[in-house]
Parts: sequence; structure tokens; C-alpha cells
Amino acid sequence: MGGHGGASRLDTARIRAARRAINPILLNTPLYRCQALTPGLGCTVSIKLETANPVRSFKARGTELVTTGLAGTGSTAVVCASAGNLGQALAWSGRARGLEVTVVASRFAPAAKLDRIRALGARLELVDGDFDLARQRAAALARHDGIRLVEDSLDLETCEGAATIGLELADTAPSFDAVLIALGGGALATGVGHVLKALAPHVEVICVQPLGAPAMTRSWQQRRVVTTASTDTIADGVAGRHPIPAVLNDLLQVADDAVLVQETSIIAGMRMLLHHAGLIAEPSAALGIAAILEDRDRFAGRHVVTIVCGSNVDMAAYHRWVGGAHVPRR
Repeated sequence: MGGHGGASRLDTARIRAARRAINPILLNTPLYRCQALTPGLGCTVSIKLETANPVRSFKARGTELVTTGLAGTGSTAVVCASAGNLGQALAWSGRARGLEVTVVASRFAPAAKLDRIRALGARLELVDGDFDLARQRAAALARHDGIRLVEDSLDLETCEGAATIGLELADTAPSFDAVLIALGGGALATGVGHVLKALAPHVEVICVQPLGAPAMTRSWQQRRVVTTASTDTIADGVAGRHPIPAVLNDLLQVADDAVLVQETSIIAGMRMLLHHAGLIAEPSAALGIAAILEDRDRFAGRHVVTIVCGSNVDMAAYHRWVGGAHVPRR
């Protein structure tokens, strides 16, 4: 896209250094060609599997950087707002470093995510509204208690932690020509996009967001922050309404495209990942497959990577979506 509005906040050398601060259990996640998906999608798909770790999402790469930094300054407490995955990741990383972690979440967030946050020893506070209300409450707590507020996508650690996925992809980049990245707040897209544009510029960086939560995509298209009044999508992990200007600026420099997909396609993507790849994907993690399903001609004959970015999903809802109850018994 080329340098809209000044330099990117991200730095490739810093991202390389970040790898050393991240627990190795989170690094070098599986990347493999999933041949069973080819017939149904009409292209070669490689999966970058960010669910095979203790928090079942990519977010701990970023929270490792946050908590390493905090432990180094003698801080004892930290707070974040979360739709679920960041909270789990911060609880996991914080516990390992003796930090007191508070997570503010919507009481409408998936129960499985909330239960896991509690199980990891964090203090959980629920608000009677959406993620953006949780964000306001977390900021108020941080001010009141004088502790670090972790803001997904705004805090560079969350972007540069996610960007370490880009380093792992760039090592194999000649084999694929596009990467499909879930777009919410933008940490994953800007982080991975930054590294690929620096190290594998031939790779097309395509961001994918639900039609029901289009704020960042509309902002990318119009090159200015566009907010929405509400969101309506099962992909809770990417359902923000207020894009962060600095993150949009980073995104404008690295995204070649941003596309919106329908809920039915997200569900079809989850179903394909289950039936053809044996993977449980939360809705946000199926956005890449959804994008291929909605535009087969664009991807025909190409080799694309999709980042399966999380598997934290309420199982009752998951079975309802993918039709688990209707799978024929052998």
C-alpha cells in the first residue's frame, strides 16, 4: 500500500528480538499443506495452526512480551479488557511471572472463555455490555489502581508478538503467494503483514472480517477511522466497533486487501476445518476459509496460507453451528 500517514510503529529487528522473550512452547507452531481442503476450495491451502498451545490462541505471543516487560520493571499487577482470548493469554503469561491479573469482559462473552480465565487464576470482572464497554471499565480500573492497562492492538507488544508468526511464515514464503488473516482490532494483521512485506513482499496480505463487524475493513477502504454503532456476528474475537487510528495507519501500509464475509460462510469454514482438517476452530479462525469460499475464482490454482488463530469456543454453540448433532453415526 505504501507509507500512508507516516512510519509504521512496528520494527522487524525488535520483532526478531521478541522471539527470545516468548515461551518457546508458543513458537514454531505447525504449518502444513492440508490436501484434504483442496477439492472443496479449488486451491492449495496451508494451515498455520495457532491453537496448539496452552491458551489455544495466538494471543499469548503478545502477552509474553507485555508480562516480561512488566516483571522487569517490578510491576505486580496488570489489567485488560477481553472478548476472551487476550484475557486467557494474559492470565497464563502473568501467572508465570507472579503478576496479579484482572480481566474485564462482557457477561455475554462465551462461558468457556470466561471459565478458563478464572481457572488460570485471574480476577474476572463482568460488565453488562459489549467489548467496548469492557474496554472503558478496564481503563478506569487501571487509572484508579495505577496499574498497567493492556490494550490489544494499541499496545505494540500485542502486534509485535503476533508478528513473530510472520517470521515463521517468511521462512517458507516462496511456496505460497497469499496469506489470509483474521481482522479485528488489527494486531494479527498488522504484525504478520509488516513482517511479510519486509521479508516476503511477493505475498499478498488479505485481511478478512465479518460483514456483521466491518469497522476496521470500512476504515481501511476509506483510509480513515469508521466506527459502527453495533456488531452482529458469531465471530466474537473480531467484533470491535472503534478502530484505533495508529493501528489503522499500520494496516494501511501492509494490507493489500480487506474483505468482508457472511456468517453462513464462516460456519461453512468451521465445518470444513472440522471435517477435512480435524480442527476445532472458533469463528474468527475460520474467516480465511470463508473468504476462499466466497471468492473461489480469485484463489483458483493458488497456494494460500490461512492462520487458524484460535479454538476457544463454547462447545454447545459450536455444535449448533457446525451441526454436530446431525453428523451421521458410523
